[in-house]
Amino acid sequence: MRVLCAVLCALGAACLTLAPPALAQASLIPAPSPAATETPAPAPAISATSAAEDDAQIAARLRGIYAAISDLSDVKVSVSSGVVTLTGEVPSAEAIGQAGSIAQRLAGVVTVQNRLTRNLAVERNLDPALSGVSSRAQQVVQALPLIGVAALVALIVGALGYFIAARDGLWRRLAPNPFLAELVASAIRFVFVVGGIVLALDILGASALIGAVLGGAGVVGIAIGFAVKDTIDNYVSSLMLSLRQPFRANDHVLIDTYEGRVIRLTSRATVLMTLDGNHLRIPNSTVFKAVILNFTTNPQRRFDFSYPIDHGVEPQAARALALQAIKSLDFVLDDPEPLVLVDSMTGPTMVLEAFGWIDQTATDFYKARTRALQAVRAALRDAGIVFPDTSYRVVLDREAQAPQPVAEPAAPAREEAEAQDVAPEDHIAGLVERERAGQEGGRDLLDPSRPVE
Repeated sequence: MRVLCAVLCALGAACLTLAPPALAQASLIPAPSPAATETPAPAPAISATSAAEDDAQIAARLRGIYAAISDLSDVKVSVSSGVVTLTGEVPSAEAIGQAGSIAQRLAGVVTVQNRLTRNLAVERNLDPALSGVSSRAQQVVQALPLIGVAALVALIVGALGYFIAARDGLWRRLAPNPFLAELVASAIRFVFVVGGIVLALDILGASALIGAVLGGAGVVGIAIGFAVKDTIDNYVSSLMLSLRQPFRANDHVLIDTYEGRVIRLTSRATVLMTLDGNHLRIPNSTVFKAVILNFTTNPQRRFDFSYPIDHGVEPQAARALALQAIKSLDFVLDDPEPLVLVDSMTGPTMVLEAFGWIDQTATDFYKARTRALQAVRAALRDAGIVFPDTSYRVVLDREAQAPQPVAEPAAPAREEAEAQDVAPEDHIAGLVERERAGQEGGRDLLDPSRPVE
């Protein structure tokens, strides 16, 4: 066995010695991967050979193309080894770019040297402009019949919208008030006018212009909306007030801090006549957001006043005297009953708070309050209950005597009769009625046929 192994080793060594070098290297180097053997070599972008015939064909082809284009007819072409050189003058910068783009697209062209310049001669640049104006003028003249038809269609559609919107009787029957009827009529006019314009542009084939006009109108509308936000707010408030009817004409109201009688409600403001007889215009946006106190809706109204007396007086006796004095007044309602309470007892003073109800349709509020205050004062004074004097008097003269009370002068009979009068003050109400009778029709949004909110 040892002899056989030695013989095999000797044979292997002899084979390696006799093998070619390439075979030996192949046996030592690993085989390449399949992916490496399958990747093809990239094709060259520029051909390695160039023939004069190819350059001549490229130049001839470009000259033919440029000759067919009026703006490029003067372009000179030279080609060497696939490099195209363009020289000459063309009428515009667009023509320079067009010539280079055409040359670059031709097969066999390696690169383009664009040395074209723009021809700035006056006659060369003026003639195309004049010819363009002339051609556009001819197109407009040719399109005049179509423009006339489109304008006629727009006028007919707009006139139809105005005709429909002018049916005031129809919209007043459908809308709850004149203001809303006018708003509906304006919306109809706007829709028909815009529709007529869009239809006319469609007839002229200006579909792209329609989108631009509508888009621009939307942007402009948003900008205008932000600019006139207060006006729009006032307009919407006018619409809501006309629908809700928060008060009637000649109602005595207090809107925020403004008091007066309502003259009218317009599309912009609420007009009041103050108790001084002056006109007061309040923007409807302010009226819509304000707290409204209506003195006329409920004819019954409560008056109240405070009357201080001396702290040492028996409260129950003082209350009974004051209550009896108020009940003795014929204009004070029995239902609800009047009431007198002790409001406070501070220091040397006790304050009585008196309440009473009147009918405003027959009694003036301020006159009734004055009469009640006078009656309570007289009743308490007759009982020896006087207004407490909390002031301090310093007497410098020892012999000075206490001042004698001054007797009140007797009121004449006429003045006493006027003092007893509690009839409602109707002067302001009469002024309002006269002004409303003389106002033009359709300006007032107050509708007496609709319920008050």
